[in-house]
Amino acid sequence: MRKLAQVLGWVAFGMVTWGPGPVEAIPAFARRYKVSCALCHNPVPRLTAFGDAFAANGFRFATGEEPQDTIGTGDPLLHLANALPLAIRVDAYAQAYSSGNTVTDFGTPYIIKLLASGPLSKTFSYYMYVNLLERGEFGGFEDAILIANDVWDAPVDLSVGQFQASDPMLKRELRLSFEDYALYRTRIGDEPANLTYDRGLMVNADVLGFGLAALVLNGNGIGEVDEERKFDDGSAKNLMGYLTRDFGSSFRLGALGYWGRSEAEGNGNTLSMFGVDATVATGPLELNLQYIHRKDTNPLFANQATAVGSDMGLVEMLLRPSGSRWHGFAVYNLVTADHELLTVGLGEDGYLSRYETATGGLGYQVLRNLRATGEMMWNFQLEQMRWTAGFVTAF
Repeated sequence: MRKLAQVLGWVAFGMVTWGPGPVEAIPAFARRYKVSCALCHNPVPRLTAFGDAFAANGFRFATGEEPQDTIGTGDPLLHLANALPLAIRVDAYAQAYSSGNTVTDFGTPYIIKLLASGPLSKTFSYYMYVNLLERGEFGGFEDAILIANDVWDAPVDLSVGQFQASDPMLKRELRLSFEDYALYRTRIGDEPANLTYDRGLMVNADVLGFGLAALVLNGNGIGEVDEERKFDDGSAKNLMGYLTRDFGSSFRLGALGYWGRSEAEGNGNTLSMFGVDATVATGPLELNLQYIHRKDTNPLFANQATAVGSDMGLVEMLLRPSGSRWHGFAVYNLVTADHELLTVGLGEDGYLSRYETATGGLGYQVLRNLRATGEMMWNFQLEQMRWTAGFVTAF
């Protein structure tokens, strides 16, 4: 009991000192339009229906809207903002781990981001951020996107740059938990492709009541160029398609297809992913369910191939009572493979055949752009409990 009291004391201390969690609130948008962050977020960083539409419109209130707060240049082909739209995000954590012995850790700060976004015209806009500090090192750019809305006056949007392949499904950067969505981070063997950051282009379209996303990707993340100044380490491009449909305001279904090929050491690996997902929302409750089956033919790029099949699942539940500043969340991750060749992308875990965690937490909206949060996560493989507490903020 004494040890438990010490742990709770450290967690409480962290909650009143440091600790922002993942947040993609961009106060530059609120400053531009002179509105509350609550218009797009409930709570920060989760998006409202209006926030989803705002992002889909290229960070505008309406598609085709003229850029706001610009200077008069007299040039119809130039729209310059009065001020460069910048925002700062800071993540810092107080955590405690218990698996026999209890240890504590201050990640203060954990991430510092500089973000910028804005319209270039009625059609074009941009969004980017640079990690000034990420896990103790300079992180570099992650999202860096040029967006064209309503191409050829049709309900078709085009994005090119760096983004996450999972963005058409659930956006990792908008989750309320510190615990990640493991199925997006999972890699198999030496194969570099997963559903997080990559370079390429994405087309989003509305077709007969369906939302369609088509992606063409390098398939090897957002690392540095090689000696030949090439970002793609192979000759083939990876292809992804995602189809979704809303059934009223409370139910949504989606389907994923992904194909890619990589080469190394004179050998190749072909990977495929097929998945389904659903969102059920009723009153203050929202339930997100996802399942993906992945197949790799030779993820070790060996002369004698070893095929690996893996199954990945996610369950997320959100409780956001109307009018309340409190909210709750829970996340269950399960990733399995038929060989001990998977990693969830955290490096220090090494190769696993199974990754399973269960997380639950509460949050309180202190201000519109300041959210206190605390959670507990149980790792079934390590038999370890992790407590995380802190704040989410952006300014």
